[in-house]
Amino acid sequence: MSRFSSYRRNDILHKLENKQVELLVIGGGITGAGIALDAVTRGMNTALVEMQDFAAGTSSRSTKLVHGGLRYLKQFEIKMVAEVGKERAVVYENGPHVTTPEWMMLPFHKGGTFGPLMTNLGLRVYDFLAGVKKGERRTMFSSEEALKKEPLIKKENLRGAGFYVEYKTDDARLTIEVLKKAAEKGAYAVNYTKAVEFIYDKSGIISGVIVEDQIDGSRRRIYAKKVINAGGPWVDEVREIDGSKKGKTLHLTKGVHLVFSKVVFPLQQAVYFDTKDGRMIFAIPRGTKTYVGTTDTTFKGDLEHPTMTEEDRDYLIDAINYMFPSLGITAAQVESSWTGLRPLIADDASDNPSEISRKDELFISDTGLLSMAGGKLTGYRKMAQQIVDKVSDQLKEEEGILYSESATEHLPISGGEVGGSKGFAAFIERKTAEGLELGIKEEEVHQLIQTYGANVDILFSLYQNRKVEAENEFMDPILFAELLYAMEYELAYKPTDFFVRRTSALFFDIEWVRTHQLKVINYMAKTLKWSETQIQDYEKELNQVMHDAITPVKA
Repeated sequence: MSRFSSYRRNDILHKLENKQVELLVIGGGITGAGIALDAVTRGMNTALVEMQDFAAGTSSRSTKLVHGGLRYLKQFEIKMVAEVGKERAVVYENGPHVTTPEWMMLPFHKGGTFGPLMTNLGLRVYDFLAGVKKGERRTMFSSEEALKKEPLIKKENLRGAGFYVEYKTDDARLTIEVLKKAAEKGAYAVNYTKAVEFIYDKSGIISGVIVEDQIDGSRRRIYAKKVINAGGPWVDEVREIDGSKKGKTLHLTKGVHLVFSKVVFPLQQAVYFDTKDGRMIFAIPRGTKTYVGTTDTTFKGDLEHPTMTEEDRDYLIDAINYMFPSLGITAAQVESSWTGLRPLIADDASDNPSEISRKDELFISDTGLLSMAGGKLTGYRKMAQQIVDKVSDQLKEEEGILYSESATEHLPISGGEVGGSKGFAAFIERKTAEGLELGIKEEEVHQLIQTYGANVDILFSLYQNRKVEAENEFMDPILFAELLYAMEYELAYKPTDFFVRRTSALFFDIEWVRTHQLKVINYMAKTLKWSETQIQDYEKELNQVMHDAITPVKA
């Protein structure tokens, strides 16, 4: 059984209790995951705790793009464009199964935000700064060519379009794969474990954390030479526990995305378009769905449960109908949605959300707490390298401990061991043949390969060897294999973990969730030995998440 199994949650916590690690990371989003991987591969004894499920916050609720930051040219964030543009290529090569190039069209209309000259110039500068490879450099389209690519875009006053490459991803699976690789390298990571109090030495320096298991309420002490706060939207709350929330603070903004059936919104081509109020919105095809987002409004509310309002939904529908007027999209056609928070850093809380920098910053308190805030999904690896460099320097100065340099630039994440982007095509061909021999449908084989990459062999084995058990549980053998894998190799403990963050099904196939939820809940309850109260609570939680995905709150 893997060390990243839900059946070993208590074992992980027991091994950490009253033990000292060199680095303890608070927060299991993409930033914390990246930090844990960077640290453990340098030789640091590393642990990570997350109060919810891994990636349950911002890292499962983004626009699901590892993008190069074209929008930041508008804000003259030249350095950021250069850094994240080059870094996305690294993210892609280290996990080509979970990150895929996606050609994006940027149409421009008379009187719109962008014109032919500025778009051409902007994309040219973008290609240069981001180090875009030759085959992915921008192309310019006439209005006729643009309409041929995507007939749904607004024809009136269309002057043409730019065409450039973004990289789409499954943000939650990216986070999970990074964490799994960290665990493979020796890091301890556990979800549903909340940091509730810091432990200090006689000098007032942090020497550990008291954590509370959110499953059974028990508390444990974990000692650490260094503690990093990578809490995303909760960074300031963790700083408050330490009494070190000073100077710059977070400015939280909310982003909402809507999901439609391809039958309703038959988008052929990903489009990045401007709205009537000058903002930019993505419309992206994904399998049998099309999703659109995002909003960008200041958020003040429950950090664990940000919700879509009617105003959010209607704003996006208006934007869709503005750029794709022939569709006549209505609220009743929304199949699902998600709402996420961006933890931005702002000196002035009244700043326009769309204008606040997406740069990351590192805060170090007098007690030694290191807090990483801000930043982008694309730059997670570089952010991790930066903060672990700081920890390495501190431990060298304080204790004479020497660690190696960052080793993650060319390190495949879990599932990414497929020979990079060039080797992935051959890998897909080989594994497709193997899956077909097992009797799996071609479409399902491709979905498994794209989701799990090099780990697909484990899925094949579970599918083949546990078919009888699947039948006894009245479950489709593919579903059963994915559920077993999520529980035994990806620390999925609750049904929301499986349906939201391990499969993304609640966002992109909510009917599939409705069909299978009771069977999944029953199996998880039986094997993880949930109490009746847990069964009721976790079922209620899943139903609430499904409700929130389709039902906005009144503004």
